[in-house]
Amino acid sequence: MHKIKNIVINPLFFLFAFFAIFPHIFPIVGGYTYLAVEVLIWSIFATGFNIVLGYTGLPSFGHGAIFGIGAYALGNVILHVTEQMWIGLLAAIVAGAIFGGIMGFFVTKKRGIYFSLLTIAFAQMFWFIAWKWRSLTGGEDGIAGIDRQPIELPGLFSINLDITINFYYFVYVIFVLAVITVWIIVHSPFGRVIQAIRYNEKRVSCLGYNIIMYKWVAFVISAAFSGLAGGLYALLRHAAFTEIMHWSQSGNVLLMVILGGGLVSFFGPVVGTIVFLFLRDLISTYTSNWYLIYGLMIMFTVIFIPEGILSYFTNRKKKLLKNKLGEK
Repeated sequence: MHKIKNIVINPLFFLFAFFAIFPHIFPIVGGYTYLAVEVLIWSIFATGFNIVLGYTGLPSFGHGAIFGIGAYALGNVILHVTEQMWIGLLAAIVAGAIFGGIMGFFVTKKRGIYFSLLTIAFAQMFWFIAWKWRSLTGGEDGIAGIDRQPIELPGLFSINLDITINFYYFVYVIFVLAVITVWIIVHSPFGRVIQAIRYNEKRVSCLGYNIIMYKWVAFVISAAFSGLAGGLYALLRHAAFTEIMHWSQSGNVLLMVILGGGLVSFFGPVVGTIVFLFLRDLISTYTSNWYLIYGLMIMFTVIFIPEGILSYFTNRKKKLLKNKLGEK
């Protein structure tokens, strides 16, 4: 009974329950199923990215390139090797981890602005290679025809993933597994060390930990989730294009994390993703200059709620509790 109670009160339970009904309640506020799938995919991307940004304190602008590499890896496997999506997704994860490892080998030795500039340089280099390597990526035309094969058990059932709601729940299962995995990682001894690195590298180094190695591993793990998200995004769009590799995509996911409060909360990236994508879709229906309006909103958040949306409600709750205790 005690174990069941712990499961029910775990915030992960509420998160998963919310997304289980999300595509059915999203239309109430003007959303639609395709956008709901985008929210899940970018939530995987943002949650994995937060291992680097929120927990290790590394402001990377290179994960957009890894996101695109995952998309191209899955696309090429499905088009030229096998139509099995599971193998394609595995290829996306492995490709993300490998290229993340290459990038991380160089950038994790740097700090601050030098780290960020190096990640931008790598992102632009990967993007340029993808733009020019037409035989592999299709260049500016990208690669299309990435089909979703049905999930089936011969003689029992077959689930058509070309139906958007079915694909939503396919991504939902992967989202649940990904979030649980990240939760375990950041609450493990490894997670405690990278959080300590974020606050004070010198002290952690004096304790005998290899700072560069821990940052590199965090970068690789984060890149693996970026590759997974990129593969799912390619399945969603039935295609992979070079624009998803641009460094600005890294800026988008960074904004999602900061906006939601990923620097102070595990669930911040998910909240930021929902707000970012919903407002992007809503505002863009009225103006093509939605980035201007969104930029102003980001400025407002940074100035008045620097730790993100979740921090505002968390701090408010603490103040109310403090006031109640003071009255007593």
